[in-house]
Amino acid sequence: MPKGVTKRRPRTRAALLRAALETFAEHGFHATSIEQICERAGFTRGAYYSNFASKEELFLALFDEHGERIVRRLAEEIDTLAPEDYTLEQLAELASRVEPDERDWYLVSMEFTLHAIRDPQAARALARHDARLRAELARGIELVVRRSGRELTVDTDRFARLVVALREGGLAQSYVEPDALPPGTLERDFLAPLLAALTRPEGGAARDGA
Repeated sequence: MPKGVTKRRPRTRAALLRAALETFAEHGFHATSIEQICERAGFTRGAYYSNFASKEELFLALFDEHGERIVRRLAEEIDTLAPEDYTLEQLAELASRVEPDERDWYLVSMEFTLHAIRDPQAARALARHDARLRAELARGIELVVRRSGRELTVDTDRFARLVVALREGGLAQSYVEPDALPPGTLERDFLAPLLAALTRPEGGAARDGA
């Protein structure tokens, strides 16, 4: 492949991803055509198909990009904490932060999730990408809990699932009733007590059934 094409490819891919997110959020995943994405990004269908085989593959690339950005942001914020700030309350505060543009991603990801519920093949693909993101989240949770001098008493992956459910369920209610429940409220109010109930001082008794 010519060097010029190789150098342009990441920029082309990034532009298509941005255009796809904007168009999906505006029109919906199913209603959006590949032509609309290409037109917004300023590229041809050939450029699209040299990067993505389908709209589903494009969405999953968006999913990975969004997940990596969230994990990277949390990791950077955690690394700036002083030792005395590694508390369950501080973890809850970090987890409660919602970026202003998160609403667009929420609309797109929830629509694709409904699509995956109806389509077993899409469900399997989404589950694989979800598992990778959840593994990163689980590692981050374990790290911060350990730095706070505690350890989880439940399976980390299942706890990560609970955190995701709290986040996504809370956002659904917040975007419907933003005045009654600003985004991040449920995490800020309940994640620290939940962690306190499901952790113990590090080095305590062996977990039940271990």
